[in-house]
Amino acid sequence: MADRAEIETFKNPHPRRDYVIEHHVHEFTSMCPKSGQPDFGTILISYVAKATCLELKSLKLYLQGFRNEGIFYEDVTNVILDDLVSSCDPKWMLVESTWSVRGGIHSVVRAQHGQPPPQP
Repeated sequence: MADRAEIETFKNPHPRRDYVIEHHVHEFTSMCPKSGQPDFGTILISYVAKATCLELKSLKLYLQGFRNEGIFYEDVTNVILDDLVSSCDPKWMLVESTWSVRGGIHSVVRAQHGQPPPQP
């Protein structure tokens, strides 16, 4: 499984302001634990930082750690959320995984930490 110790952070340059940070991961891959076939998806990570922000190179390497992992969509989405929350302790975070169609079914899984920020 991907190692959350790999996830680095850096000091939030504007900790007094709540602002939404979004990272779009267009080439996420894991393995279906039932069939062993690859699952292809996209991951959207949205968050409002407290003291630290996610460093992108380490985030990329962490997410690549799921490439050969047999894990269900629901689990991988929640594991990513838990690991990222543990790493950077955001005020709010949403992880949304969108999966390629398989067997005529298109799946989207959303997991959230904290209360979403007010809409502008």
